[in-house]
Amino acid sequence: MSPQQKLVPGQLIINSRMLYYGWIPADPDAVKALVPNALEPANNGAVFMNQYVVDTEEQTSGFGAYSLTYIGADLQGLDTPDGAIPGRWWTHYFNSSPSVRAYAEEHGVPATPGQTTITLDGDRLVATTESDGIPIIRTTARVGSTIGGVSRGQLRYITKLNNTFVSGIYPFISEMVTPWEILSVEFLEPSHSVYALRPKTPLQILWGFYAPRASFCYPGGEEVLAI
Repeated sequence: MSPQQKLVPGQLIINSRMLYYGWIPADPDAVKALVPNALEPANNGAVFMNQYVVDTEEQTSGFGAYSLTYIGADLQGLDTPDGAIPGRWWTHYFNSSPSVRAYAEEHGVPATPGQTTITLDGDRLVATTESDGIPIIRTTARVGSTIGGVSRGQLRYITKLNNTFVSGIYPFISEMVTPWEILSVEFLEPSHSVYALRPKTPLQILWGFYAPRASFCYPGGEEVLAI
């Protein structure tokens, strides 16, 4: 893609390295404060986080290589079309690519500069998220090397653009490894606003997976929400 060419929907990403999971937060009220009043957080206050890396530009239709951590709150009453997964609200979105950030901002995503790294040593995986060069989140997991199943379907993310709420539908296919276990989730910078989403102690993981090959369309079909 030339520097002058504008990115337009949709955009395809294949074979990203992805760690995606959800938990019960330490302070549900602090999480709720990050969600607009027009939206209702899930009854259990659940938080989601996706840390992923796209290693080469050949894995994307136009984005180029980048890394991303996004995090936010599960919502009530805005499930995916099949009812399988709750709709979600991004509170933070740390992206390494200026062009991807610009694209995301045009769709109401709260994109800011950030870097995500995923390292794997034997069965020990460490995913670290930085904001302005400062490590703010670190996940340590134990992962296997066998693909235990394929997760596929659609996700629904809600954004706000020009005072209008927009629903985006994102199809995905993820090859999930087995075994899989989150060992620790560390929020490293109490002064950062993302600290409000830290997990409770003891850690209560609700769902998740590590996929060495996760593919999806971005952002997918969008429609204005009448709320």
